[in-house]
Amino acid sequence: MEPGTGSGEDRILTLPNLITTVRLALVPVFVWLLIRTDHRGWYPAALLLGGLGVTDGVDGFVARRFNQVSTVGKVLDPIADRLLLGAAAIGTVVLGAIPAWVAWLAIGREAIVATGFLLVGALGGRRMDVSRAGKAGTFGLMCAIPLFLAGHATDDWHQVAEDLAWVCIIPGLLSGWYAVVGYVHPAIAAVREGRGATPEVTLAKQPGEAPR
Repeated sequence: MEPGTGSGEDRILTLPNLITTVRLALVPVFVWLLIRTDHRGWYPAALLLGGLGVTDGVDGFVARRFNQVSTVGKVLDPIADRLLLGAAAIGTVVLGAIPAWVAWLAIGREAIVATGFLLVGALGGRRMDVSRAGKAGTFGLMCAIPLFLAGHATDDWHQVAEDLAWVCIIPGLLSGWYAVVGYVHPAIAAVREGRGATPEVTLAKQPGEAPR
C-alpha cells in the first residue's frame, strides 16, 4: 500500500496534515516580518500569527469532524506549535513587545513539554496525546503574543490590543503550567506501558505435584 493512502491513523495525505504543514512553512515568513528594520512588518506579523493560531484549532476540528485523525498529525501538530510559539516568544521579547518574564515563562514551558515528550519516546514509551489544559495554554499564548505585537505597533487601537493581550496571557500561562504538572503521571504510565510488563515465568507442574 502506498504511503499516504493508508487507512485509519496510518494516513499521511490528509487535509489536517496539509494545514499543519502550511503553518510550519509560514513560520519563516512570520520571522521575516518581525525583523524588518522599518517596523512596518509588526502589524502584519501579528495578523499572520493570529491566523496561524486559528489554524491550530481548525486542523484539529477537521481531523475529528471528518475522521482524518492520523499518527503523523498527532506528531506534526505539536511540533508546529512548539516552533511557532518559540519563534514568536523569542522574537517579541527581543523586540521589546512583550515582557521578558512572560516570554521566558512561555518558552520554558514549551521547552519542558517538548523535552518531556522526546524523553518518553526515547525511553520506549507509547505516544502521548496533548492534554486539554495544554491545548488551552497554547491557545491563550497564540492569542496573547499577536496582541502584544499589535499593542506595540503604530495603529490607533494599540492600547486596546495590549490590554486584551494581558487578558489572554495570564490564563494561558496558568493553564500551560498546570498541564506541565499534569503530564508527569501520564508520562510515567506511558513509559511503563510502552516497555510492557515483564511476563511472569510459570513453571510447569510435575504430575502429582501439589498446586503452589
